[in-house]
Amino acid sequence: MSAVLPEAQTPSQPAISRRSLISGAAATGGTLVIMSTAPEATHAAEIAAPPVLGPGALAIVLRVNDVQRPVTVEPCATLAEVLRGPLRLTGTKIACNRGACSACTVWLDGHPVASCMILAVDVGPRAVITIEGLARGGTLHPVQEAFIAHDAVQCGYCTPGMVMSCAALLDHAPHPTPAEVQQAISGHLCRCGTYNHVIAATLAAAATGRG
Repeated sequence: MSAVLPEAQTPSQPAISRRSLISGAAATGGTLVIMSTAPEATHAAEIAAPPVLGPGALAIVLRVNDVQRPVTVEPCATLAEVLRGPLRLTGTKIACNRGACSACTVWLDGHPVASCMILAVDVGPRAVITIEGLARGGTLHPVQEAFIAHDAVQCGYCTPGMVMSCAALLDHAPHPTPAEVQQAISGHLCRCGTYNHVIAATLAAAATGRG
């Protein structure tokens, strides 16, 4: 007597068991693993992976206001926190602490940046200039002098960052237009509303030819 096979299972279409399905998947997965761990792929991954810093404190050297400053920092410490904390340079202010107000502006290789958005360990050999570094030999920077003369200071919290951005503008554009000054301070929040005084002070500093 011949056996009766179900319609879904014929001799030409053998049933796929759970064991054979898992074995096939394992074989395919093994092939993928072998391909992904090829020497070329491993070497490329090692090159792309950044160095791991921490989790403990690290000894670094920051070049701040033309002085090499050794300091021990946590990997998560921002440049603003290190400047105000262990380096005692409290002219740089921290307000929003998320890059929205620009109160913490300093120069990094001559360009204004929000120091609350940069990790101290990422600064490397780049030069940091703070508001304390603008005055030379007891002489204020022309922008600092102009801020005083044109009453561009009220509560003073945003002032250091404003001065840094305006001084950077004069370094790159010695004779700016009012629109260029507005653009330079567009990221700064001043709750006292001294923007017009800031613009006038910056243009006055440019007119002296010493900016």
